[in-house]
Amino acid sequence: MNRRDLVKRSAALGLVAVPTAGLLSACASSGGDDSSSTPATTKPGATADPKNPFGVKDADPLDIVIFDGGYGHDYATALGKLYESKHMGAKTSVLPTQDIAGKLQPRFNGGTPPDVIDDSGAKQIKLDVLEKSGQLTDLTQLLDAPYIDDPTKKIRDVLQPGTVETGTLDGKMYSLSYIYTVWGLWYSGKLFKEKGWTEPKTWADFLSLSGEIKKAGIAPFAHQGKYPYYINVAIMDLIAKNGGLDLQKRIDAFDDTAWDDPAVLKGISAVYEIVTKNYLLPGTNGLTHIESQTAWNQYRAAFIPCGSWLENEQMKATPADFDMKFMPMPSLDGDKLPFEAIRAGAGEPFIVPAKAKNQAGGLEFLRMMLTKEGSGKFAAAANSLTVLKDGVGSDVQLRPGTASTVTALTAAGSNTFNYNYPNTNSVFDTALQNLSAELMAKRLTPEQWVAKAKKAAQAAKKG
Repeated sequence: MNRRDLVKRSAALGLVAVPTAGLLSACASSGGDDSSSTPATTKPGATADPKNPFGVKDADPLDIVIFDGGYGHDYATALGKLYESKHMGAKTSVLPTQDIAGKLQPRFNGGTPPDVIDDSGAKQIKLDVLEKSGQLTDLTQLLDAPYIDDPTKKIRDVLQPGTVETGTLDGKMYSLSYIYTVWGLWYSGKLFKEKGWTEPKTWADFLSLSGEIKKAGIAPFAHQGKYPYYINVAIMDLIAKNGGLDLQKRIDAFDDTAWDDPAVLKGISAVYEIVTKNYLLPGTNGLTHIESQTAWNQYRAAFIPCGSWLENEQMKATPADFDMKFMPMPSLDGDKLPFEAIRAGAGEPFIVPAKAKNQAGGLEFLRMMLTKEGSGKFAAAANSLTVLKDGVGSDVQLRPGTASTVTALTAAGSNTFNYNYPNTNSVFDTALQNLSAELMAKRLTPEQWVAKAKKAAQAAKKG
């Protein structure tokens, strides 16, 4: 979803970003082995030294470009200083931007890309375009490199499940999805404590509590209406929890018969009840993610769906005593997965360009990101988790929202799931988002939503 990705996300978050025709043609024309017009590069070379497996030259500078979104860029500066401390004489530069394609298209065209890129956001460069034009470094060598904190292990041994798969194109891993995102519902611990409200564990309890919330003069539910990716967090999570992992995998495989499963209509109908019972924050269908989330921070709504980048994204708008809390999607009758089950997965793709001047340094930077120290610096700066297993030590002070996601992940155990269709077919993902926007505006019924979703799956399967 990615923006943040897990994870990659909607147009606002980079899930369905489409590169310009100029970028497509430029990437296609600049691929291949002809490097006669590009500067010499420091290519990684396998060494027997576990401390320097890629053959990094200490004094070579490192050029880093970061998508400046929900996670900010302070973490990259901190990690850059960590890199400098390990490679005497090295200088790192960090360029934060929300226009990855605009900033980097000319550099890819000229054969002078940065050494490390967080390729995310609404103006990301699509990874499949870069891969097909030979612009990406195969990260298999990173997976097989020694884990810095324990050289008896390889990097692949310390990653959260699904990390390698998320970054794989045509059978090889080309991107490191560094941030481990969880998705669900969010609320204010302070508000709930003051009102005496309890986190609902079933959908029936959720609707009952919503009635109480409305009587208190607060809208029960807000969503980021201009970007319906967010409401699909609720819809698709309810479907997965009710229908089980097999149904989720069939949806990911564009099996059109999956949409005939009763769990699909059950999930979409549950969300539609929020609309029919007038539990929506007035105007939320027309708000951006920042507008709706800020209204929620102002206690104008009790619940909002989002990924775990929310806390960092809303830092400036969140009252100091708000006590942000995460919770799994409440259970429907007959769910195959328990209440504690949550959507969780890797997102925010980091890449090392094939023509990076310091390619070896780029790989080593990613390896250093995957240490307890590097992961801790990210968690402290960006208030989010990484894909390093147990990557947050007790010395890292997490904010309330992030801490609550750690608690939820622990409670979920092996009961996690994640949809991959936003990564594999953005056209299908966009179709589902558009249907949900119509549903929330009462221009579609749940039955019509399901029928149209099935047709979209049939089109996706045909390619």
